[in-house]
Amino acid sequence: MPKKTTEVVESPVSESARRNPTQQRSRERQERILAAATQLTASKGSDQLKMSEIAECCGISIGSLYQYFPDKSSVIQTLAERYNAESRRCIEAALAAVEDAQGLQAAFSALLDEYYEIVLATPAMRDIWSGMQADKQLMALELQESRIAGKLLADVILRVYPGSDAGQVQASAFLIWHLGEATMRLAISCAPEEGRGVVEAFKRMSLREIAGVAAGTKGVATAKPVS
Repeated sequence: MPKKTTEVVESPVSESARRNPTQQRSRERQERILAAATQLTASKGSDQLKMSEIAECCGISIGSLYQYFPDKSSVIQTLAERYNAESRRCIEAALAAVEDAQGLQAAFSALLDEYYEIVLATPAMRDIWSGMQADKQLMALELQESRIAGKLLADVILRVYPGSDAGQVQASAFLIWHLGEATMRLAISCAPEEGRGVVEAFKRMSLREIAGVAAGTKGVATAKPVS
């Protein structure tokens, strides 16, 4: 029979378990905690991240730290949610003005390039991803984010190709974004030139899939995917 400690680790971290600061001083302390966690994650990796080191880096007691974050998973989750929110804003901004097939291809390609540059410039993201893969609740968070991002892409595809099969478009868009996260993890693990090639290959594959699910649209010419 599993031990109680295992059940606690696998149980979801509720929003109420994390303190939501309302006072300026508390918000500033929370920001220092997250900044320290980001720095430590980037330098040591999420596996080696310790709550005691975060507290020491911030100059606060471990008890004070637990008032804001009950465990390491809640710290990683908060950092991941922030990166996800920023990623979502980038997606929405990139796709908002798309009106036709050419615009969709250009916006999608530029979005992948931008995201790759952001990941390269933010080493902690790689280790936050790693920490998420070791936690069932955080894996669910990543899956949820892929669904949200996939819906944003699907909505644009259906706007450009209104006669497309909505079910196929939504399934493809969900898969594209989920594989996109894996592609970025692979790309930043490679040498820069090889990593860029990985991103470009994913870009071509994704654009072919987008064109493919829209190919059944009657009376609408699909644009040739970029090479």
